[in-house]
Amino acid sequence: MTQRIPRLRHALGLAVAAGALAASAAAGAQSAPAATVTVSPAVQQTMASTVLASGTIVSLRDARLAGEVAGRLTWVAEVGDTIEKGAVVARIDDSMQRFQLSDAEATIRRLEASLSFQDRQLERQRSLASQNIAAKNQLDELQAQRDMTEQDLAQARIARGQILHTLERSRIRAPFAGRIVERMLEMGEYLGVGGEVVRLVDTGNVEVSAQAPMAVARHVTEGASVTVSDRDREAVSEVRAVIPVGDERSRMIEVRIALDDADWVIGSAVRVALPDGQPIQVVAVPRDALILRQNATYLFRVGEDSTVEQVTVTTGIGQGDLIEVRGSVSPGDRIVVRGGERLQSGQPVTLADETKPRQTAEELRLARDG
Repeated sequence: MTQRIPRLRHALGLAVAAGALAASAAAGAQSAPAATVTVSPAVQQTMASTVLASGTIVSLRDARLAGEVAGRLTWVAEVGDTIEKGAVVARIDDSMQRFQLSDAEATIRRLEASLSFQDRQLERQRSLASQNIAAKNQLDELQAQRDMTEQDLAQARIARGQILHTLERSRIRAPFAGRIVERMLEMGEYLGVGGEVVRLVDTGNVEVSAQAPMAVARHVTEGASVTVSDRDREAVSEVRAVIPVGDERSRMIEVRIALDDADWVIGSAVRVALPDGQPIQVVAVPRDALILRQNATYLFRVGEDSTVEQVTVTTGIGQGDLIEVRGSVSPGDRIVVRGGERLQSGQPVTLADETKPRQTAEELRLARDG
């Protein structure tokens, strides 16, 4: 009995010391100077879990322009040249076609003169035949000769049209506006029919080509807003098309995402956050509000008395700068997003600025559409 009394006294002493330490910590938090913090309200948000798909910036129009006629190249546009729609990007030697055109035009003039002469002869023969001076068979022969000359003239004009068409095809023209990014042949080289000369890329109209798992296909719809990002920036864009044919080896489908901003380098790699589940209602806070420690994740909530309360949370779906939190957090709670690293629960704070939450992808799309 006598041995148990000291033990009891020792336990009571430890309890009193612990209580004193807790009270001291609370008093320390209360007596600590007010920290200046920035807050943002927790929001109720519709979110869906996402999967990151790799994508590439591509042009809406990217063509390798080829020649339709064979010949020696007399001029080719330089790499980097800006080309308007319909402008010439390469010329093929057309000397032979011009000789052929001169010959065809001479043939046409000869046949036109012959036809005019035969018309006059036919008119005189008709006059003589009406007076029974000329034979009927002579009139018929002149009429046949005149008709054959007329057909020869028509064929000559068709031949001239074909030569003019060939002459036009000796100029390779741009089907759309863009920039020359590659030359396959140089001036002086021989071009065969169908041979590629230059590569023309429309750098003003770009989009993302992303490869996504087939499992997300049913959750991705055309017109849906998704997030496109690279190392330096992030943009909210619309899905332009979901290609409904997958690759049997990779089990991936292609998704095309429109980009309003043309200031993306064609060929650069991006990441696209695609939904892989049904949207749900969650409570979300800015990512900057979370304080990550080895054993827990928590944030600070500012109460009505301008003191902070530490709230332990678990995280869920993320979307842009917002992330779902599960715990004792309600929509409208003032959450510390700046200045919370050294706060203690119960410490008074001064609000620097009560910021508004970042707009969601859907809100950005609605604002853009007016």
